[in-house]
This record gives sequence, C-alpha cells and structure tokens, in this order.
Amino acid sequence: MERSERIDDPPGLATLVPPSPGGVRRDRRGGTVVLFALTAACLGWGALRLTGWEPVFRWSQAVSFTPYVAVAALVPPAWAALTRRWRTTVAAFAAVSMFAVILLPRMLPGAQPPARGPALRVMTLNMWNGHVPTSALMEQIRRYRPDVLTLQEFAGWVPGRLAAEGVAGLLPYAYALPEEDANGVAIYARHPVSEGRRLPGTGPGQAAAVVTLPDGRRVEVVSVHACAPSSGWRTACWEPSIRRLPGAGGPLRVLAGDFNATLDHAVLRELIATGYRDAADATGRGLTMTWPYHEQPFFFPKIAIDHVLADERIAVRDFRAVTLPADDHRLTVTDLTLP
Repeated sequence: MERSERIDDPPGLATLVPPSPGGVRRDRRGGTVVLFALTAACLGWGALRLTGWEPVFRWSQAVSFTPYVAVAALVPPAWAALTRRWRTTVAAFAAVSMFAVILLPRMLPGAQPPARGPALRVMTLNMWNGHVPTSALMEQIRRYRPDVLTLQEFAGWVPGRLAAEGVAGLLPYAYALPEEDANGVAIYARHPVSEGRRLPGTGPGQAAAVVTLPDGRRVEVVSVHACAPSSGWRTACWEPSIRRLPGAGGPLRVLAGDFNATLDHAVLRELIATGYRDAADATGRGLTMTWPYHEQPFFFPKIAIDHVLADERIAVRDFRAVTLPADDHRLTVTDLTLP
C-alpha cells in the first residue's frame, strides 16, 4: 500500500524571503532623516561658532565643547558616503570644513615675534578656594622656578601656609588679596612688584601689578578670575568680567588665570584681538584642557578655560599643563621672551 508523504517547508525558509520594497524604502527614509538631522546640527553649531553669535547663556556653556562636536561631525559624511547619499555628503563635509577652520590653527604653532629680551616664566593656578595642598603647589614652584605666579580662589589661610612652606625663598615679592568664597587673588614674583590694584567689578577678585625685571623692563601682570557662565548673577557677570580686563597696547602686559572662557567664546577672542596671543594656541597646544579634573573619569569631557594671554610683541616659547591633587583646575606653566 502506498503512503502519501507531506513535505514541510524547510526550517528557516521564511528568513530567506527578502523584505518588501516598501520596508526597504521606510528604513532608508528613516536613516535619511537621522542623517539629515545630524548634518543640520553640525552645520548649525559650526555657523553659530564662526559668526560668534551667542543667543542665550546656555550656548555660552555649550560652545565650550566645540572640539568634541568637531569629532562627532566626522560621522555624518562617512555615513552619507557609505550609503551613497551624495548631496548629504557634500553638506556634511561643509560642516567638517567649518570645524577645521575653527580648530586646526590651535594645533599648529604660530610665528613668533623677533623678541630678544629676558625670559619670563609664568605659572598660574586656580586653587579651588584654597583646597589645593600648599605642599603640592610648592613642589611645582621648586620644580619649574617661575618668575611670576598668579593665583585665583586664594583663600585666607593660603598666605600663611605658603610662607611656612618657604615661598619667600623663591618668590619673595607679592601683591595678595586673600578672601573667602573663591574671591581671593594673588600675584607672587621673583622680582619686585609694585602698583598693585584690584580690578573693578563684581564677582571673583581680579588684580594687576607691575613686575620690574633686573634689567629695568616692566611688565604688568594680571591675575584673572572671570565669572562663570553658569546661572543667575554669574551669567550677567560673566561677559562684563572679561570685558573689564585691560586690552593690549601701551606697556607690556600678560593676563594669566581662570578666564572661565574658551577660545570658542567670542568675548575672549575679542579681547585677544586687541593685541594679545593665547600661549597655548601660539605653541600649537590650543586643545590642552584644564578643567574639570578633580575626581573626574578620564572620559569625562574637559575644556580649556585657563589661559595666559601675552602681548603680541612677546614671544611664546612653551606652554604646558600639570594636574595637581585636590584641584579641579590644572596648573599651567608658560615660557615667554620679552622684546
């Protein structure tokens, strides 16, 4: 007797059936929308940064992270090219070009003026309201032997502790205004300090003093601590605290400290345009990050808000940043040559 047998479909046959054309179109359309949104965001960010327009104070915070957005901007053109979306590829490469214009100069050393005068080493540090162990700071002072040290958030107990650590043996001259609540500021120097003054305005303390070198050259040094563009009164205080800083021209001047601004902030670029050069930028180290570092994982995004601005007649030889214990800012050391 013959048996009839039923042949079933092989297992997994359904998975070999190609998706319908409508599904492919929907997937591609969804990818196009996401890609367009990413490209538009990068173009918009680059355009805002290049124009210098800062529409609201939150942008003043966000624009600090432009270097990280520049890295993310590499994704859309690669995605668009791989999926053969050629018009989007062109737009995405336009965004990358914007960020290249913004960031590449910071990575390339600039030409130096023909300065042949004495060397001046400038060290600066925000002490996080005095939390930095003075022993750690003195270790760096002994290591780098600065001619000038500017300090911010110079708390009331810091002068005594520095004196006990022997700061007078290395930096015997000072103009210091110790205060609480992160308002204190100081300028220490190896050479005589005179004409000290507090800069006007509300917010953290900022001070200036004249340092006279052995050959008689005089350099005005400003210990900078601008307000933070965070919230409330500090937002209103932030831009004016930078605009109150003295512009370049006339006597030689060096501004050093916590500007609470990066090179992506228009207000800082406008100050530099008066005749200064940013030391990190001038040495091709403009992407050296300085904040925040205390108890932050390595992958947490950092930004560059601590600067040394030198009169454009001064040659910038070197710039470096050093991480200290119990501080959210990094110490910076800058080597200058006076004209």
